[in-house]
Formats: sequence, C-alpha cells, structure tokens
Amino acid sequence: MTPVDEAKKISEKELMNKRPKSTKPESNISSGDKENDLRNAELKGEGVVISYGADQAVKGVDIAFPSNKITAVIGPSGCGKSTLLRAFNRMNDFILGAKVEGSLMYKDMDLYDKNIDPVEVRLRIGMVFQKPNPFPKTIFKNIAWAPQMNGYTGDIAELVETSLKRAALWNEVSDRLHDSALGLSGGQQQRLCIARSLAMKPEVLLMDEPCSALDPVSTSHIEDLMLELKEQYTIVIVTHNMQQAARVSDYTAFMDSGNLVEFDETSTIFTNPKEQRTEDYVSGRFG
Repeated sequence: MTPVDEAKKISEKELMNKRPKSTKPESNISSGDKENDLRNAELKGEGVVISYGADQAVKGVDIAFPSNKITAVIGPSGCGKSTLLRAFNRMNDFILGAKVEGSLMYKDMDLYDKNIDPVEVRLRIGMVFQKPNPFPKTIFKNIAWAPQMNGYTGDIAELVETSLKRAALWNEVSDRLHDSALGLSGGQQQRLCIARSLAMKPEVLLMDEPCSALDPVSTSHIEDLMLELKEQYTIVIVTHNMQQAARVSDYTAFMDSGNLVEFDETSTIFTNPKEQRTEDYVSGRFG
C-alpha cells in the first residue's frame, strides 16, 4: 500500500469514527417543542391515499413534516414511503394510472388544486433521487440550465458558485466547471444534484434514499450537508439505513404496508417506540 493509500485509509477511518455507531440517539427536543413543531409544520398530508390502478400503495396517511427539521421516513421495501414522498413533489403525475386522494398542503397551497401548476410545486419543493442523475452537460450548465430556462435574470455565475458552495462541492470543482458532470465521482454527482435543486431556491428538499448508491465517505459528506441545510430548508429523507436515520433526523416516521404506523421524535422511535411493529423493525426483526 502506498503512503497516499495509507493516508486515505486513515482519513476515512477517522472520518467514520466521528459518527455515532449507536442507533439510539439522545433527544434534544422537549415535548413542548414537538407540539410546536407539529402545529407549525407547513408541509402536511391528511387522509392521503395513493393508488396504482386497483392497488393502494398509501392508505389514509395523516402526517406533518416540521419546518427546518429533518424527518426520516423508514420502513420495509414496498411500504409506500417513496410513493408518499413523491406525492409532495407531484412526481406521481408521471406514472400512468397513479391516483392521489386526500389533502396535501404546503403552507396555504393545496398541492393538487386544479389551478396549481405542478411546475410551481416543484420549484418550491425540490427533489433529490436515489441515483445521481446529472445532465450530460458541463458542471456549470447542470446548475445554470434550469434557472435560465425559468427566466432567471441575475448573475448566473454567482448563482452557480453559491449553489455549489451550499452543496459543499465548490472547492472540489471550481477549477473545472466546464468539464462534463459525468466525470465526477458518485458522491460528487449526488452533491451536484443537490446543488442543482438549491439553485432553484426551493423551500423544502425531499431526498429519496440519496446515499444508497454511495460509499461511506460520500455518505458522510451528504449527511453533514443535510445537517447544515436544515437551517434554511425543511428536509424529508426516505432511507433504509437505520443508522443514518438515527444520525441525521429530528423526527422519524415508520411506514408498513402503506400505513403510517408511528411518527415521533427519532430518539423515541429508536429507544421507546409505542408500537411493537416499530420496535420489531428498528431492531432488525423484519424488513
């Protein structure tokens, strides 16, 4: 092993050792804070039913995502968590036969009102997907393209720089902005996709398993970024990684078979859940 490889190995080990290994986080949210968080939540769903033809993927879910907090949505594969997440971004509109019922609100906006433009919804509620999906363009154009297409008239170079800095990517790519984004590593591509979302100045960021295809070091970068971004954005993350949910989220929602089984502070979900089904899942007995 070369000295460079050895240094990299040590740095990666040190980096991961900084992160808590336990899935049992301590709560820093009081009961009063929790009540206020839920009462003041601006992203909400009531009686949400999502069907694909005759099959119900989400079954009468009531949920509120506290503002400027990270909420993790966990549950076994096929439980409806990604389907629910996509509904708040109107991404299910693209799925033939998908039907969304119930109330999905952001502030005073009914996300499914017939007079609401889905593009406006997606401008305010950004989405980051499981697999990094950079455009086959330069790094610069990946950030600049959507704002320019939507009539942005400010300093586009400044917007690109600001977005990349917010996504903790600027220092790594500032000298190659006109290289292809496809030449970036997987973790860099995912941060580029986050920067691309931030360039549209959303107020909410939805993240559908954003680290599932990434190595531990890249995952650490994304998690640290989420913790920084929640100061300005409401973040909802779908994840299969229990350790990740414990590390980064303030609240956790557990779904199973299309139902919301339990929603509470993350510390409660992992240390003292009310439902046996929740305890069985977070302890690894199923899923």
